[in-house]
Amino acid sequence: MDDNQAIQLPQSGLAADILGQYVIRAQAELDSAAAAPAKAAGEETFHLVTFRLAREEYGVEIGRVQEIIRAVDITQVPGAPGHVQGVINLRGRIIPVIDLRKRFGLPEVPLTDRHRIIVVELGEKRLGMMVDSVSKVVRFASTLLEELPEEATTVNQHYIRGVGKLDDRLIILLDLHRALLVQGTGCTA
Repeated sequence: MDDNQAIQLPQSGLAADILGQYVIRAQAELDSAAAAPAKAAGEETFHLVTFRLAREEYGVEIGRVQEIIRAVDITQVPGAPGHVQGVINLRGRIIPVIDLRKRFGLPEVPLTDRHRIIVVELGEKRLGMMVDSVSKVVRFASTLLEELPEEATTVNQHYIRGVGKLDDRLIILLDLHRALLVQGTGCTA
């Protein structure tokens, strides 16, 4: 599999299905890797779950993603920060759901059947991220990742690790710890 090849997400959106496809392709890649020359020393490969917010494509490292579920049955919590959509019951565990549109200051839109909650693990905490849609799993070399120029960001955008150049598009790579941090409290949602 070349560095720009993508894995299409199954309709179920379950992490087991997504990772199952990835493992099959990864094994095929390992089988053919014996004939390929070694990668340059220090080159890292990123495996990202990509998703959309408004017109932009974002990515989070696949190792942080526990599962991807439909955006249903969110219970609002009185007094929660504005970007906390509410909580969900995921197999007996209460998971807070962060609305990334609100978190990033984007305009709200009505929920559709394309909206998803990406459940991520940060240390011992599990959090859900509400996104407009989930795209695919992609992999690319760290050499394709660049920092955003200072002129393109503000101090409030410290949650962006960089921008990955993939074919003819750009993917914004998130720093999940910073993106999901509740401002002013010093703790995660």
